[in-house]
Amino acid sequence: PTGPFLVLHLIFDVRDAMGANAVNTATERLAPLVESITGGRVHLRILSNLADRRLARSRCTIPLSELAFGEYRAEEVRDGIIAAWSFAAVDPYRAATHNKGIMNGVDAVVIATGNDWRAVEAGAHAYAARSGRYTSLSTWGTDDTGNLVGVLEMPMAVGIVGGATKVHPAAQAALNLMDIKTASVLAEIIVSVGLAQNLAALRALATEGIQRGHMSLHARQVAIAAGADGEMVTRLAAQMVQENMVRIDRAEQ
Repeated sequence: PTGPFLVLHLIFDVRDAMGANAVNTATERLAPLVESITGGRVHLRILSNLADRRLARSRCTIPLSELAFGEYRAEEVRDGIIAAWSFAAVDPYRAATHNKGIMNGVDAVVIATGNDWRAVEAGAHAYAARSGRYTSLSTWGTDDTGNLVGVLEMPMAVGIVGGATKVHPAAQAALNLMDIKTASVLAEIIVSVGLAQNLAALRALATEGIQRGHMSLHARQVAIAAGADGEMVTRLAAQMVQENMVRIDRAEQ
């Protein structure tokens, strides 16, 4: 609708910074030079949150023998997880919720370390649609011996210097707790948490259903809202879940 235009990509290694300010400053400084070379006018001078040159990857292998629990056989759990992932891989409606579950884990660490969760979210979902079709960020399958194998790859533009990360005491405490020395290590931890969160959700979906875990958490919140504290919260929540009556009026009784 606006006619032909030229897009210039500036590839900038920002090391241990998230890099937004550095990249934006560089693009603004370079604009006059680009205009002098092209004879045109530079319009937008800003970074892209699709940081596909800054990918982080995590991989896990879970022995088949570790997957059995309760009434569920190991093969049943493994195959159910893979089937649930396959659904997300081909259906964008399922993929949206599948990836949201991954981001439940990712965002928690990003926020705790003072990084920009909105930028990470934007990059993740754009990366999930890079083929022209929105799909799963993770992949699940088996190795040669039948063990469950999961992989998560996504852009992870996070930093440990500059911005809130460097000045906010809670962010510093989180980085110290994890003994983070480089942004790349932080990125690896973040995607590992995302993959673990994805596994937990797929396991629940493939077996007992997601609501059991959700309702257990909800029951605790209802118990607290009803005035319970300490050990009573756990006992009251368990009773409401067992009765399948997670309601504030029942908790108050």
